[in-house]
Amino acid sequence: MDSTSQICQSRLPDGTALKQQQLPAYQLQLSATKVLTGFFITGAFCLGMGILLILSAKSTKEIEINYKNTCANCAKLRENAINFDKECTCSIPFYLPETMQGNVYMYYKLYGFYQNLSPYILSRSNSQLMGRDIKDVGNCAPFSKSQNGTPIAPCGAIANSIFNDTIILSYNLNSSIHIKVPMLSRGIAWWTDKHIKFQNPSLNNLPSTFAGTTKPPYWPKPVYKLDEEDSGNNGFINEDFIVWMRTAAFPTFKKLYRRLHRIQYFTEGLPAGNYSFNITYNFPVTVFHGEKSVVLCTLTWSGGSSLFLGLTYTVIGAVTWLASFSMMAIHSMLNRKKMVFPQQ
Repeated sequence: MDSTSQICQSRLPDGTALKQQQLPAYQLQLSATKVLTGFFITGAFCLGMGILLILSAKSTKEIEINYKNTCANCAKLRENAINFDKECTCSIPFYLPETMQGNVYMYYKLYGFYQNLSPYILSRSNSQLMGRDIKDVGNCAPFSKSQNGTPIAPCGAIANSIFNDTIILSYNLNSSIHIKVPMLSRGIAWWTDKHIKFQNPSLNNLPSTFAGTTKPPYWPKPVYKLDEEDSGNNGFINEDFIVWMRTAAFPTFKKLYRRLHRIQYFTEGLPAGNYSFNITYNFPVTVFHGEKSVVLCTLTWSGGSSLFLGLTYTVIGAVTWLASFSMMAIHSMLNRKKMVFPQQ
């Protein structure tokens, strides 16, 4: 009996306030006034934020140029895969009615291109893209190896379908003077993507590093020659490639292509006037009944010109205030009636 009682006592919790559940506690006593005040404050905050976000989005400047019809001849040429090595260019003049002050960003926009399909998203090799094993192509079907069995780098459906149009913006001072607008191809990718998720196997001599691999079938040149003007922007750390590899959730999306280098004529932004886009047309869209556009826009502290976030805050604030007034009306009616519950 003594041993049994000792075992039972050893299982008892310590006599501390924590283990005996004797810590002081506070139970909220929410009155109708406190609840209604909280609802009104929340509604006012959401309405205020919504109005600020909408005004901020409205203050941005944006111009979109769709070049599906303007470059129709090039689009028809790209419908046939045997013409992949034939260059096709088109020029799209347009007028910028007012100056775009500050930083200006150039995006390409695609309509009807589904990057959110599961087989498409999974067709990539993260170990290859991080530079760990350049020949790891196990998850990249159907673009894992070439017909002769050589591993593809970068492999997978996402990499193979990269957007590869070349877009050059020109500022037309007059009919005879055309100035190429300076654009930066660096600083367009997320920091985490650039420095963590995408790494070259070696920093030196990329051609020898990628020896034993081949380019994706729809690419005109290998990955270590993506940027012939900037040798440090080649391989898996090429920022155009990194931007494309971050898949979009919806079939209509835009991705950052370039940002304005504010020098010479463009220190204050893009001045109003005549411009033109000179496009080398490579990315086919007619095969999936899609469209392509170029977007020039400015940004604010809240982002771009999308009204979604501002409208969401505004609707939530309005619904919260509606609920507040409804509860206040019900509470007032009950107080007037002075309902008395029978005591037992």
